[in-house]
Amino acid sequence: MKQIGLFVKQEPAAQKTADVFEKWLEQEGVAVVRKTAFHPQLGLQTERQCEVDPDAMICVFVLGGDGTFLSASRWIGDAGIPMIGVKFGDIGFLAEIAEDSLFQAAEAVLGNKFAIESRARLTVSIFRQDRLCVEETVLNDVVINKGALARLANIETCIDEHYLTTYRSDGLIVATPTGSTAYSMAAGGPVVHPAVEGILVTPICPFTLTNRVLIVPASSRIRIRLGEKAADIVATFDGQQGLEIGPADTILIEKSSFPLELIKLPGHNYFDILKAKLRWSGGRI
Repeated sequence: MKQIGLFVKQEPAAQKTADVFEKWLEQEGVAVVRKTAFHPQLGLQTERQCEVDPDAMICVFVLGGDGTFLSASRWIGDAGIPMIGVKFGDIGFLAEIAEDSLFQAAEAVLGNKFAIESRARLTVSIFRQDRLCVEETVLNDVVINKGALARLANIETCIDEHYLTTYRSDGLIVATPTGSTAYSMAAGGPVVHPAVEGILVTPICPFTLTNRVLIVPASSRIRIRLGEKAADIVATFDGQQGLEIGPADTILIEKSSFPLELIKLPGHNYFDILKAKLRWSGGRI
């Protein structure tokens, strides 16, 4: 039996729409696997990934904003199940459709009238005293950030085992092209098309003003360590989970072997979404 996943934001409007949508899918002969989005938290959630048959599930509809979509991406893990976002939030770079197009999009999906677009993800491994303690996959970014009362962080950064620099800054963002429109852009980084093969390294409020955003090849292996006196520093994964880190930790970041598969419907273009979200004008202001 065909299956479709529903990953729904913890919001009454999204939950109500999901109730109606679930009944509609069942009337179409489709089994529904439903999950409510979990809240971001400090500390790693152990039982997170979905337990479904990837061969039986057509796709996952995500009803919510970008945060819900990132949460759903973590739930899917490495299963390779295609996803489609339905906007129910203020920001929707990852949403393919609006709420009022949900049933039309579902008909297209059930009729196999869609394409698949692969989005690169990153694997983040944290070693504590040379032992692997955390391995996470992110769609947007991993952020090394200091607390409100912490001093500037000294972040030693190497690319392919070659020392690059020690950033003295409020933090460091390592992002995918998909994540270039998230925290990295707010920190002064460029917008990078998702099809571009690269990884962004963006310092947050660097003390040295000549430190700028660096885009390295997607094949690069990035190693990060903190200075000896570092304290109150947190690594966050897609803004969904976080972990306190210190000088004893080594962070390795590289392109994941498991990209995220996005459903693309006819007539939808990345640049249209970009212009709408950034409010770019085509004429005089």
